Amino acid sequence: MTDSPEQDYDTGDVAVIGMSLRSPGARTKEQFWDNLVHGRESVSFLAKDDIHVDETLIHSPFYVRACGVLDTYDKFDPSVFGISDRTAAAMTPENRLFLESAWEAFEDGGYDPDRVTGEVGVYGANNPQTAALYSSPPDRVSVGPEAIEASLAWSPDTMTSNALYYMGLTGEAVTIAAVCAGFHYAVHLACQSLLLGQTDMAIAGGAMVRLPHPRGHLWEENRILSKDGHCRPFDAHGTGTALSSGVVTLLLKPLAQAVTDRDHVYAVVKGSAVNNNGVSAMAYGLAQPERLSACIANAMEVGGVTADTVSMYEANGLGMPMTDELEVHAASMAFGKQAGTASIGGVKGNVGHGGVVSGGFGAMKAIMALYHRKLAATINLVEVNEDLDFPSTPFVPQLETADWEPESGIRRAGITSIGGGGYNAHLVLEEPPTAAKRTPEEHGRPRLATLSALDDDALARQRTRLKDWLETNPHLRLDDICFSLNLGRKVMSRRWAAVVRSRAELIAALSEGSAGGLATGTAQRAAVDSSSRTGTETARPGADVDALSELAAAWVDGRQVDLASLHAGETSHRVPLPTYPFRPRRFWRTDW
Repeated sequence: MTDSPEQDYDTGDVAVIGMSLRSPGARTKEQFWDNLVHGRESVSFLAKDDIHVDETLIHSPFYVRACGVLDTYDKFDPSVFGISDRTAAAMTPENRLFLESAWEAFEDGGYDPDRVTGEVGVYGANNPQTAALYSSPPDRVSVGPEAIEASLAWSPDTMTSNALYYMGLTGEAVTIAAVCAGFHYAVHLACQSLLLGQTDMAIAGGAMVRLPHPRGHLWEENRILSKDGHCRPFDAHGTGTALSSGVVTLLLKPLAQAVTDRDHVYAVVKGSAVNNNGVSAMAYGLAQPERLSACIANAMEVGGVTADTVSMYEANGLGMPMTDELEVHAASMAFGKQAGTASIGGVKGNVGHGGVVSGGFGAMKAIMALYHRKLAATINLVEVNEDLDFPSTPFVPQLETADWEPESGIRRAGITSIGGGGYNAHLVLEEPPTAAKRTPEEHGRPRLATLSALDDDALARQRTRLKDWLETNPHLRLDDICFSLNLGRKVMSRRWAAVVRSRAELIAALSEGSAGGLATGTAQRAAVDSSSRTGTETARPGADVDALSELAAAWVDGRQVDLASLHAGETSHRVPLPTYPFRPRRFWRTDW
C-alpha cells in the first residue's frame, strides 16, 4: 500500500484486510492453500467404529462412509472472551467456531478490538438444524436470567451478536439464513453496509457443523451426494459430493480507507449480487440457468467489470453431470462470447460440500489464488464431461496448478454459490492494488516488540509461532512487525517484550530458552497487578535503547503503557502475523 495514496480508488471497491479459516484438513488459511496447490483431498473415509450413529444404515451397500471432518468442531477456548464454562457448553458448535474465527480475522487484519472506536458490522450464516440437533433447550415458561442466558448462547440467531458482544465491539449484527449461499449473502450485505457508510469495518462469514459428527451419507440415484465419497467437478463420471464442515470469516473495509489506514490487502471485492429463482424454476428449489446467469452478470456490472477480464471462475461445482452442465451453461450466458478464456475449477473436490460455508471455501480459494498469483488444480477431474462442451465456452478446466498470467493484464475471479430454495449468489474479486514504493526502513533503529497472553504456555506458543513465521517470511519489515504487534493485539496479563534493532535480533530474542520476557535484560514477565499503580508510561518515537528498555520493563511489569505513542507520525503498515494460540477444550451439552 502507498504511504500517501495518490491513486483514486473506485468508491464501490471493498478490501479484504483479514481472514480466518478452518476446514477439513486445515486449521489455517495457509494450510488450506497448501492443500489446494498440492492437490490434496481432505475428505475422510471413516471406519465403522468411527461412526456412532446410523446403526441401521451403516451396513447398507449404499451407505458411504465419507465426510469432511472438522477436528475442532467440539472444542473452544472461552477464557479469551471472558465466557464461563457453563455458557460455553450452552453455545452451539457453530456459535463457538464463528466467534474464534472472527477474532482471528480481526487479529490477522492487525486490529485490537479494544482500540477500535468505529462501527463494526458482523454478518454471518449458519445452519439452524445444527442448533436443533445440539440438545435444544427446554420450552421454558420463565424468561428469567437463566433462561435468557441459555437462549442467547444457544440460538442460531445470536451467532453474530455474540461475536460483536464478546469481542467488545459495537455496530450491526445480522445472522443470515440463505441455505448453501449463506456465506455469499453475508459478504454481499456486509459490502452494502460499508458502502452506505453504516459501518466502518465488517466481519462476514459462515460456520457449518454437521451433526452428528462425523457421519457418512446414504447414496441415492440422481441426488447430490456421491456414490463413492469423492467429488469430481466437471468429470464425466461424477456422482455428486460429500458433506463437510468448517468456518470462514473475512474482515472487510472500503478500499480507499484501507489504503489510507495502511492495512494489508489480500484482495478486493469489486462486485456482488444475489437473487432467487422464485416461480421461474420448473419446480420449487430447482436451479434455473437464466436466473443464475443474471446474477453472475449483475455482479460484474455492479463492479464495472467486463467478462473478458475475469480469468478465474470458481464454480459451485457439485460434481454431478446434470448440475455441472446447468452451471456451465448459465456462466457461459453471463460471460458471453469473448476473446479471453477463464480457468474453471471447483474446490468441493478437495473439501466436499460445506453447506452454508461452501461459498466461503470457494472464496478463500480465489482470494489466495489472487494473492499468490497462482491457479490451483481441480482434483479428481480425470475425464472431462464432453457434454459440458468447454471448447464452445470461455472456460478451460484447471487440470494442473500453474502460475496465473491473465491475458487481460489484471487478475480477477468470479465465485458462484447456489443454495436450495432457489438462492443464487456471485462475487467478483480482484487482486490487491500494487503497493507504491516506500521509504526504506531505518536500519539499526531500536524498536520495541510486545506479546501478551492469558498464561505462560500460550505466551511461549506465541513466541514460537512468531519466530517460525518470521523465518518463513523474510520480506516482512521490522517496523511493520512491531507496529502490528504493539497496536494489533489485545493486551493480556502475561507479557513479554524485547528491544531489538533488526529482524535477526527479534528472532533471537524469541528463541531464548527462558519462559520470561526479555527487554535488553531488564524486564521479566509477571502477572499484571496494576491496582497500586497510576499513570500511563509514554515514550516518543525514535526513543533510544535505554528509554525503550524502561518502557518494556514497565509494560511487562503490568503498568499502563501508551504503545501508540511509539508509532506517532510513522507510516508503518499492518502485516499478517500469527494469531492468538487458543487452548481449546471440549464442550458438549447432552441435557439442560
